[in-house]
Parts: sequence; C-alpha cells; structure tokens
Amino acid sequence: MVGRIPVMDVFPVVDLGRRPAKATVGEPFPVRATVFREGHDKLAAEVVATDPDGARRSPLRMAPVAGAVDRYEAWLTPDAEGPWTFEIHAWSDPWSTWKHAAGIKVPAGIDVDLMFAEAALLLARVDRDGLKRGDRGVLTRAVKAAERPGRAETGDRLAVLLSDELTDLLTRHPVRDLVSIEGPFAAYADRRLALVGSWYEFFPRSEGAYVDPDSGEVVSGTFETATKRLDAVAAMGFDVLYLPPIHPIGEVNRKGPNTAEEPGGATNAKPGDPGSPWAIGSRDGGHDAVHPDLGTIDDFDAFVARATELGLEVALDLALQAAPDHPWVAEHPEWFTTRADGTIAYAENPPKKYQDIYPVNFDNDPDGIYHEVLRVVRHWMQHGVRVFRVDNPHTKPVAFWERLLAEIRGIDPGVIFLSEAFTRPAMMHALGSVGFHQSYTYFTWRTTRRELEAYFAEVAHSSAHLMRPNFFVNTPDILHASLQYGGPAAFKIRAVLAATGSPSWGVYAGYELFEHVAVKPGSEEYADSEKYQVRIRDWDAAAAEGRSLAPYLTRLNEIRRANPALQQLRNLRVHHTDDEQVLAFSKSAVTDQGRSTVIVVVNVDPHATHETLVHLDPAALGLPDVFQVHDEISGQDWTWSASNYVRLDPRDEPAHVLTVRSPA
Repeated sequence: MVGRIPVMDVFPVVDLGRRPAKATVGEPFPVRATVFREGHDKLAAEVVATDPDGARRSPLRMAPVAGAVDRYEAWLTPDAEGPWTFEIHAWSDPWSTWKHAAGIKVPAGIDVDLMFAEAALLLARVDRDGLKRGDRGVLTRAVKAAERPGRAETGDRLAVLLSDELTDLLTRHPVRDLVSIEGPFAAYADRRLALVGSWYEFFPRSEGAYVDPDSGEVVSGTFETATKRLDAVAAMGFDVLYLPPIHPIGEVNRKGPNTAEEPGGATNAKPGDPGSPWAIGSRDGGHDAVHPDLGTIDDFDAFVARATELGLEVALDLALQAAPDHPWVAEHPEWFTTRADGTIAYAENPPKKYQDIYPVNFDNDPDGIYHEVLRVVRHWMQHGVRVFRVDNPHTKPVAFWERLLAEIRGIDPGVIFLSEAFTRPAMMHALGSVGFHQSYTYFTWRTTRRELEAYFAEVAHSSAHLMRPNFFVNTPDILHASLQYGGPAAFKIRAVLAATGSPSWGVYAGYELFEHVAVKPGSEEYADSEKYQVRIRDWDAAAAEGRSLAPYLTRLNEIRRANPALQQLRNLRVHHTDDEQVLAFSKSAVTDQGRSTVIVVVNVDPHATHETLVHLDPAALGLPDVFQVHDEISGQDWTWSASNYVRLDPRDEPAHVLTVRSPA
C-alpha cells in the first residue's frame, strides 16, 4: 500500500528485491527514490541502513538529484562485510514548510504574529533529550526569537529562525509528520578485492620453459619455475595472479598449434604438443588434479604460499567441461549430450569444431553435477584459492550458479568469482545479480571516444548495482585489431584506459612485450597461441633492451594504489573535449586524508597527434576556479581551470593522468 508520503522507484533494487544489490566495503553507493506528496507542503527523506550485525546506523539525509523532479538520493558507504539492508523514511517537513512561508509573509507584514506563534509550536516538538549542549543553545535562542522576547526587531527574530545553525539542527533532528517507510531493501558488501584489483595472467607451463640444446625439444615450465616469475609480477604492482586450468590435459583429439581457427577443427597434435589446458582431464585425473608436468599438489601449495608472501592472491580457472578421456566421461556419461549416432557431442562454434572438449549437459543429473562441482571448488579452497575465474558461465544454467555461489558464500564469504561471459547484457547482468562478484566486459571492443564514453557511463552508473567490471586489455583468446595495428602507442592507450577507467583491470602475459601478431587477417586469435603450445619469452632481455612495457604497467599500478579516486567505480565523470579522438574523464573521492581527484585525458588515436581543449566544471568536482595538476606519468605540473589546452603525441605519450595537488 502506498504510504502517506509516496516513495517509489527505489534504487538499487535487484530482481524486485529478491537479490541483494552489489556493494563493497569502503565504496559509497547511491540510494535513490522518487518522493512526493499532494499539495505544496515541503517533505524530506533519509536512508536508514542496518549493518551485518543488525545495528541501525545513523540516518543519511537524502538530497534532491540535480536535474530531476521529485528524485532524491544519499550515498551509503558500508564499513563491514556481509548483508546490509536499507530503508527509506519520508515525511512531511513542517519546519521547511514554515520557513518557506515565513520568508515571504513576515517581510511583507502578513500574519507576522501568527507565523512566529506557529514557529514556537514547531520548536516545542523538537526532542531536547537528543541534543548536544551546543544544539540546545541554538534551539533556546530560536524559541526566544519565536516567542518575541523584549524589544527584538521582527527582522532580527526572523533571521534567528532562518539561520544556518538552526537549519542544520533541524536537518539532523527534524520535526516529522506523516512518516512513510519503504523497505527494507538488500545489499551485500563484499571484501575490497571484489571491486579493486590488478590482475595478471600467465601459463605456468610457459614460465621458465626452454629449448633443450641437445634434443631441440621444448621443456615446459613447472610450478617451481613459475614461482620464480612471481617476484616480477608482484614488482609490477599486480594483486591477483590468474592461472588458466592447471589440470591434466586430454590426449584424445588433442589440438596442435594454430588450429583454433581452422573450420575443420583439425586435431593435428604431434607427439610432445601440450594441448589446450581447457581440454581438462585424462588418465592422470580431472578437475581436482594437477597436471603431472607442472608438478604435484605440494608444488602448487608452495607456489600459492610464495604468492601470498608477495601479496598476491592466486586465481584459478573453473572450466566446467571435459576432455574425451576425463574420468567424468567414463563414470558419468549422463553428464554429457549423446547425439543420434551414439557419440558424445563435442563443443562447436560453427564452423569451428573443438573435438577435444565435451560440454557438460546440466539437464540430466543437475544435482549430481552440482555436488561434484561444489566438491571441486572446496578442494581448491582448501589449497589456498579464494579467487576463481569462471570460463563461459553463460553456457551453464543461471540457477546452478545461484545455488553454488550462495553455498560458497556461506562457507567463506571472501571467495570471489569472476565471470568470463562475453555475451548478451541480460545474461551478464543475471550472472552478476545471482552472485558473481566481477565480470569480463565489452571494454576490449570499445575503442573510439564515443564508444568509451558511453560504456564508461554504463558500467559506472547504469549497471554497477548488478555487476562489477574487470577491464582486461587482452586475453589468450582476444587480440583486438587495435593492438594488432596500433603499435606500442595502442598498448599504452589501452593500459591507461583500463587501469584508470575501472577499479579492476587485467593483463595477459606478453602484453608488456607488445605481442600483436594474429594467426590470420581478421582474426583475434594470437599466432602461435599459448593456448595450444608453450611460449618461451626472454623477459630479462626485453627489459635490458628497453623493449618492455613493464615499467609503464608498474607506474599505472603505483598511481592506482596512491589515489583512492581510482579505487572506486561509481565516481566516474566524463568531460567534453573539442576533438573526437581525445577522451577526458575524472574520478573523485573523499577520504580521511582529504579529497582525491584524478583527471585522465587520452588520445585514443595511436597513429596521430591531437590537440584540443578539455572542458571541466571545477565546482562540480569540488575544485576552485583555478588549481594545480601534476601529471603522474610525465612528472610535469600545470595550472588548470575550466578550459585547458592539451596536445598528445602518441609517439611520445598518449595520455595525461593528472592528480589535483592544490589550488593555484
């Protein structure tokens, strides 16, 4: 039933309130509602939050949303992990109604005595027991002014009643009539890594790999050799190390190098070809086993322990599929799809064929599959894994994920799941709403200024209550054309956009070496893809010869860590520029140390220099008309204001990442 003061269109509400909205410890999120009433009397509203311990927090007064009618908002900042709820309380505000009328009537000499008498009655309703000493003094002076003490002038009395001090007091301790309450509505505050993190992906079998000088054969890396690479990853400032599947790889229908794009789906693996890690399972075991070439489970534990020492969390791939020789196929053939000819259906993306992978069919024994997957996830949790990157979750039932993620949250609410779902928005949002903490995004395919502006606005504002973005600049599957043909400048451009546009971003190994050759024109598949073979990289030689982007990535991660504004999602604001190839946006956050403001300007054209004016609204950013900025990349300082000249040559540096230092 509609309240006396209607409260409608509450945000954020997910699936009619059946599921909690996304929240993160330390990140403010907006609570909005349409609040109105009949007639012309004033109203007010506030947000009342309840924390995971069941304690009611101090109310947050809602303010009108600029440019909207009857729309109000307040920003709620969870400070504890777990389930939160919030209510919206709306009421008729008789004091604001009186102020509006008195400000017109009293100076005009209309109903003067009556207006002061009404003020006295309203002030008598203020609860003195809840006031501090200073507030009591303000209220006492107001009561005296309303009751006409001595010979005080009418104008002086009115000034006391309209003062900022009294307005502030009655905002914090309002007089309320006709209170309406809507809610509670749910939000869940995850740990900080669910929102903020720098991810790095590598294949353990490639780290420390070499060519045997005697046989000429490639010797794969192991967990022991890959452990030696962890120091370099941590030194670049990454928080999460993501590993593709580390399990035994199927031998049946194994794929050889450069076969992923062949329409016939050739299975031309030669002896010694390692196959795709996503073709999981062989006679050596399945999803709970470690590939023997990588080492033992003890070696994996040692790898995780060293990563933890360096401040890295290990993320493991969860790919719910099987090679033809996976133990599941023999033990549970009902978990797969049998075709009319009696064979098990392999994965296809016509005309591509993936004979080395059998998709799981969730229709035949969903409960059995569920308990097996739960067992696998818990197995790796027991070995120190608290982050999972889930392969193609959109090809599995949403209800399955809702059940699994809820149960894992009940066991350990700090376990994080990243959805690798490049699919329709509805499915991406659904996966986020049922529990996935982060999602891969369309960022890779947004390259123009207009595309980026629209997409940044979408992920930061329209869908932030449903899914959190992770901007990967590349993946083993995705080498965008902009990187194939944009040269080193394109690699810098995409890194700056990802690292500053989203609180979470990711890099797949080889990006810092500018790897950019596709298997064929028009393809996004890497030539000599690491998915099907071991890649030997000489990191030290590249660094010594100045051929590495690692120092640039390191600097971006340093900037992210030093600036709280870049550690939030919902604070992104796009700014106008006069050149279609120059994108400008800012992020601002208020912390205990003060305001953090970062302005990012990027030339998105890697081939040409562009110059433009960047137009800001300093007041909207909480800045004075003139202020100082420091370029965190070049080290230069400038004085900025509402309009600012920028020239960016991509052959030198395609971006400014500016921190606001102080007023000029």
